[in-house]
Amino acid sequence: MSQASRRARRVLLRVAWVALLAGCEGYASALDPGGPQAARIKELTLFLFGVGAIVYLAVIGVLLYALRRAHVRNSVESGPAAERRMVRAVVGGVVVTFTIVMVTLFLNLETGRSLASFADPGALTITVTGQQWWWEVVYEDPNPSRRLTTANEIYVPVGTPIRLVTGSRDVIHSFWAPNLHGKIDLIPGYSGTTYFQADEEGVYRGRCAEFCGLQHARMDFRVIAVSPDRFAVWYEGQLRPARVPTTVEEVAGREIFLSRGCVLCHTIRGTPAGSRVGPDLTHLASRSRLAAGTLPNTRGHLAGWVLEAQGIKPGARMPPNQLAPDELRALLAYLESLR
Repeated sequence: MSQASRRARRVLLRVAWVALLAGCEGYASALDPGGPQAARIKELTLFLFGVGAIVYLAVIGVLLYALRRAHVRNSVESGPAAERRMVRAVVGGVVVTFTIVMVTLFLNLETGRSLASFADPGALTITVTGQQWWWEVVYEDPNPSRRLTTANEIYVPVGTPIRLVTGSRDVIHSFWAPNLHGKIDLIPGYSGTTYFQADEEGVYRGRCAEFCGLQHARMDFRVIAVSPDRFAVWYEGQLRPARVPTTVEEVAGREIFLSRGCVLCHTIRGTPAGSRVGPDLTHLASRSRLAAGTLPNTRGHLAGWVLEAQGIKPGARMPPNQLAPDELRALLAYLESLR
């Protein structure tokens, strides 16, 4: 093989590896840890992948060797000596397999013990409740007046342990933010607890990892890690009641919200709206996405969601709304003021 051919072969192999690994890296990847728990899981994942690859290559190599030798077998290779070789080979295979299984078991238990060691009774407690098809997020606090409820976006301070308490209101869901931790199932009637920590500022994508119905694929959330100072500012802002309308259009929009079906499903603190069927909208305009990650939070998408949510996310509990153009503009102006 010429030097040019060898160089071309190396380039093709590199391209193939990049294409293979491209699906493993990125915005939501367990191989790109953003916290200590995800880092431990990554180490175990790479070990299991490496061992699996070695075992696979070894098995294929033995198979090819056996196929190659099959046509040269003769009576000389039979007898006691051949039998002993076969016994040694089988015993060796059993010993190697047993060793791999025990090492893997030990590392799994060690990883589980390491993840459990992150438990911190003084951690910030966040309760996440999954439902078809969005996430209710509650920041717990001994003082009820400082208890905060939001939806689909989870702000956390960098470098701070988070105690995550999970539950479900309808079917089994699974909370998974690959860059931060492994999956935790949300079982109706039961609560689960785990801990995670974000070591770097950024937005970490998460999603439901257990099929839960028609819109399972559109049940995303975001963990937004910010500095402790920014988190404190955000938290205090979220504790405030809804902004009081300041324009004629916003006032009209609030009246439309309170006089239509919206008030039967949503909460806006500081107003008579107090239902918990749908997400809390007190600070809706401060969120980057709508409908559990389905749409960007822009006026056009918000209008489409208000008028015909079923056309965007069939099966969602948001009903269609019939509004005149001026009523829709007023309602959008009010919702966009809720920062």
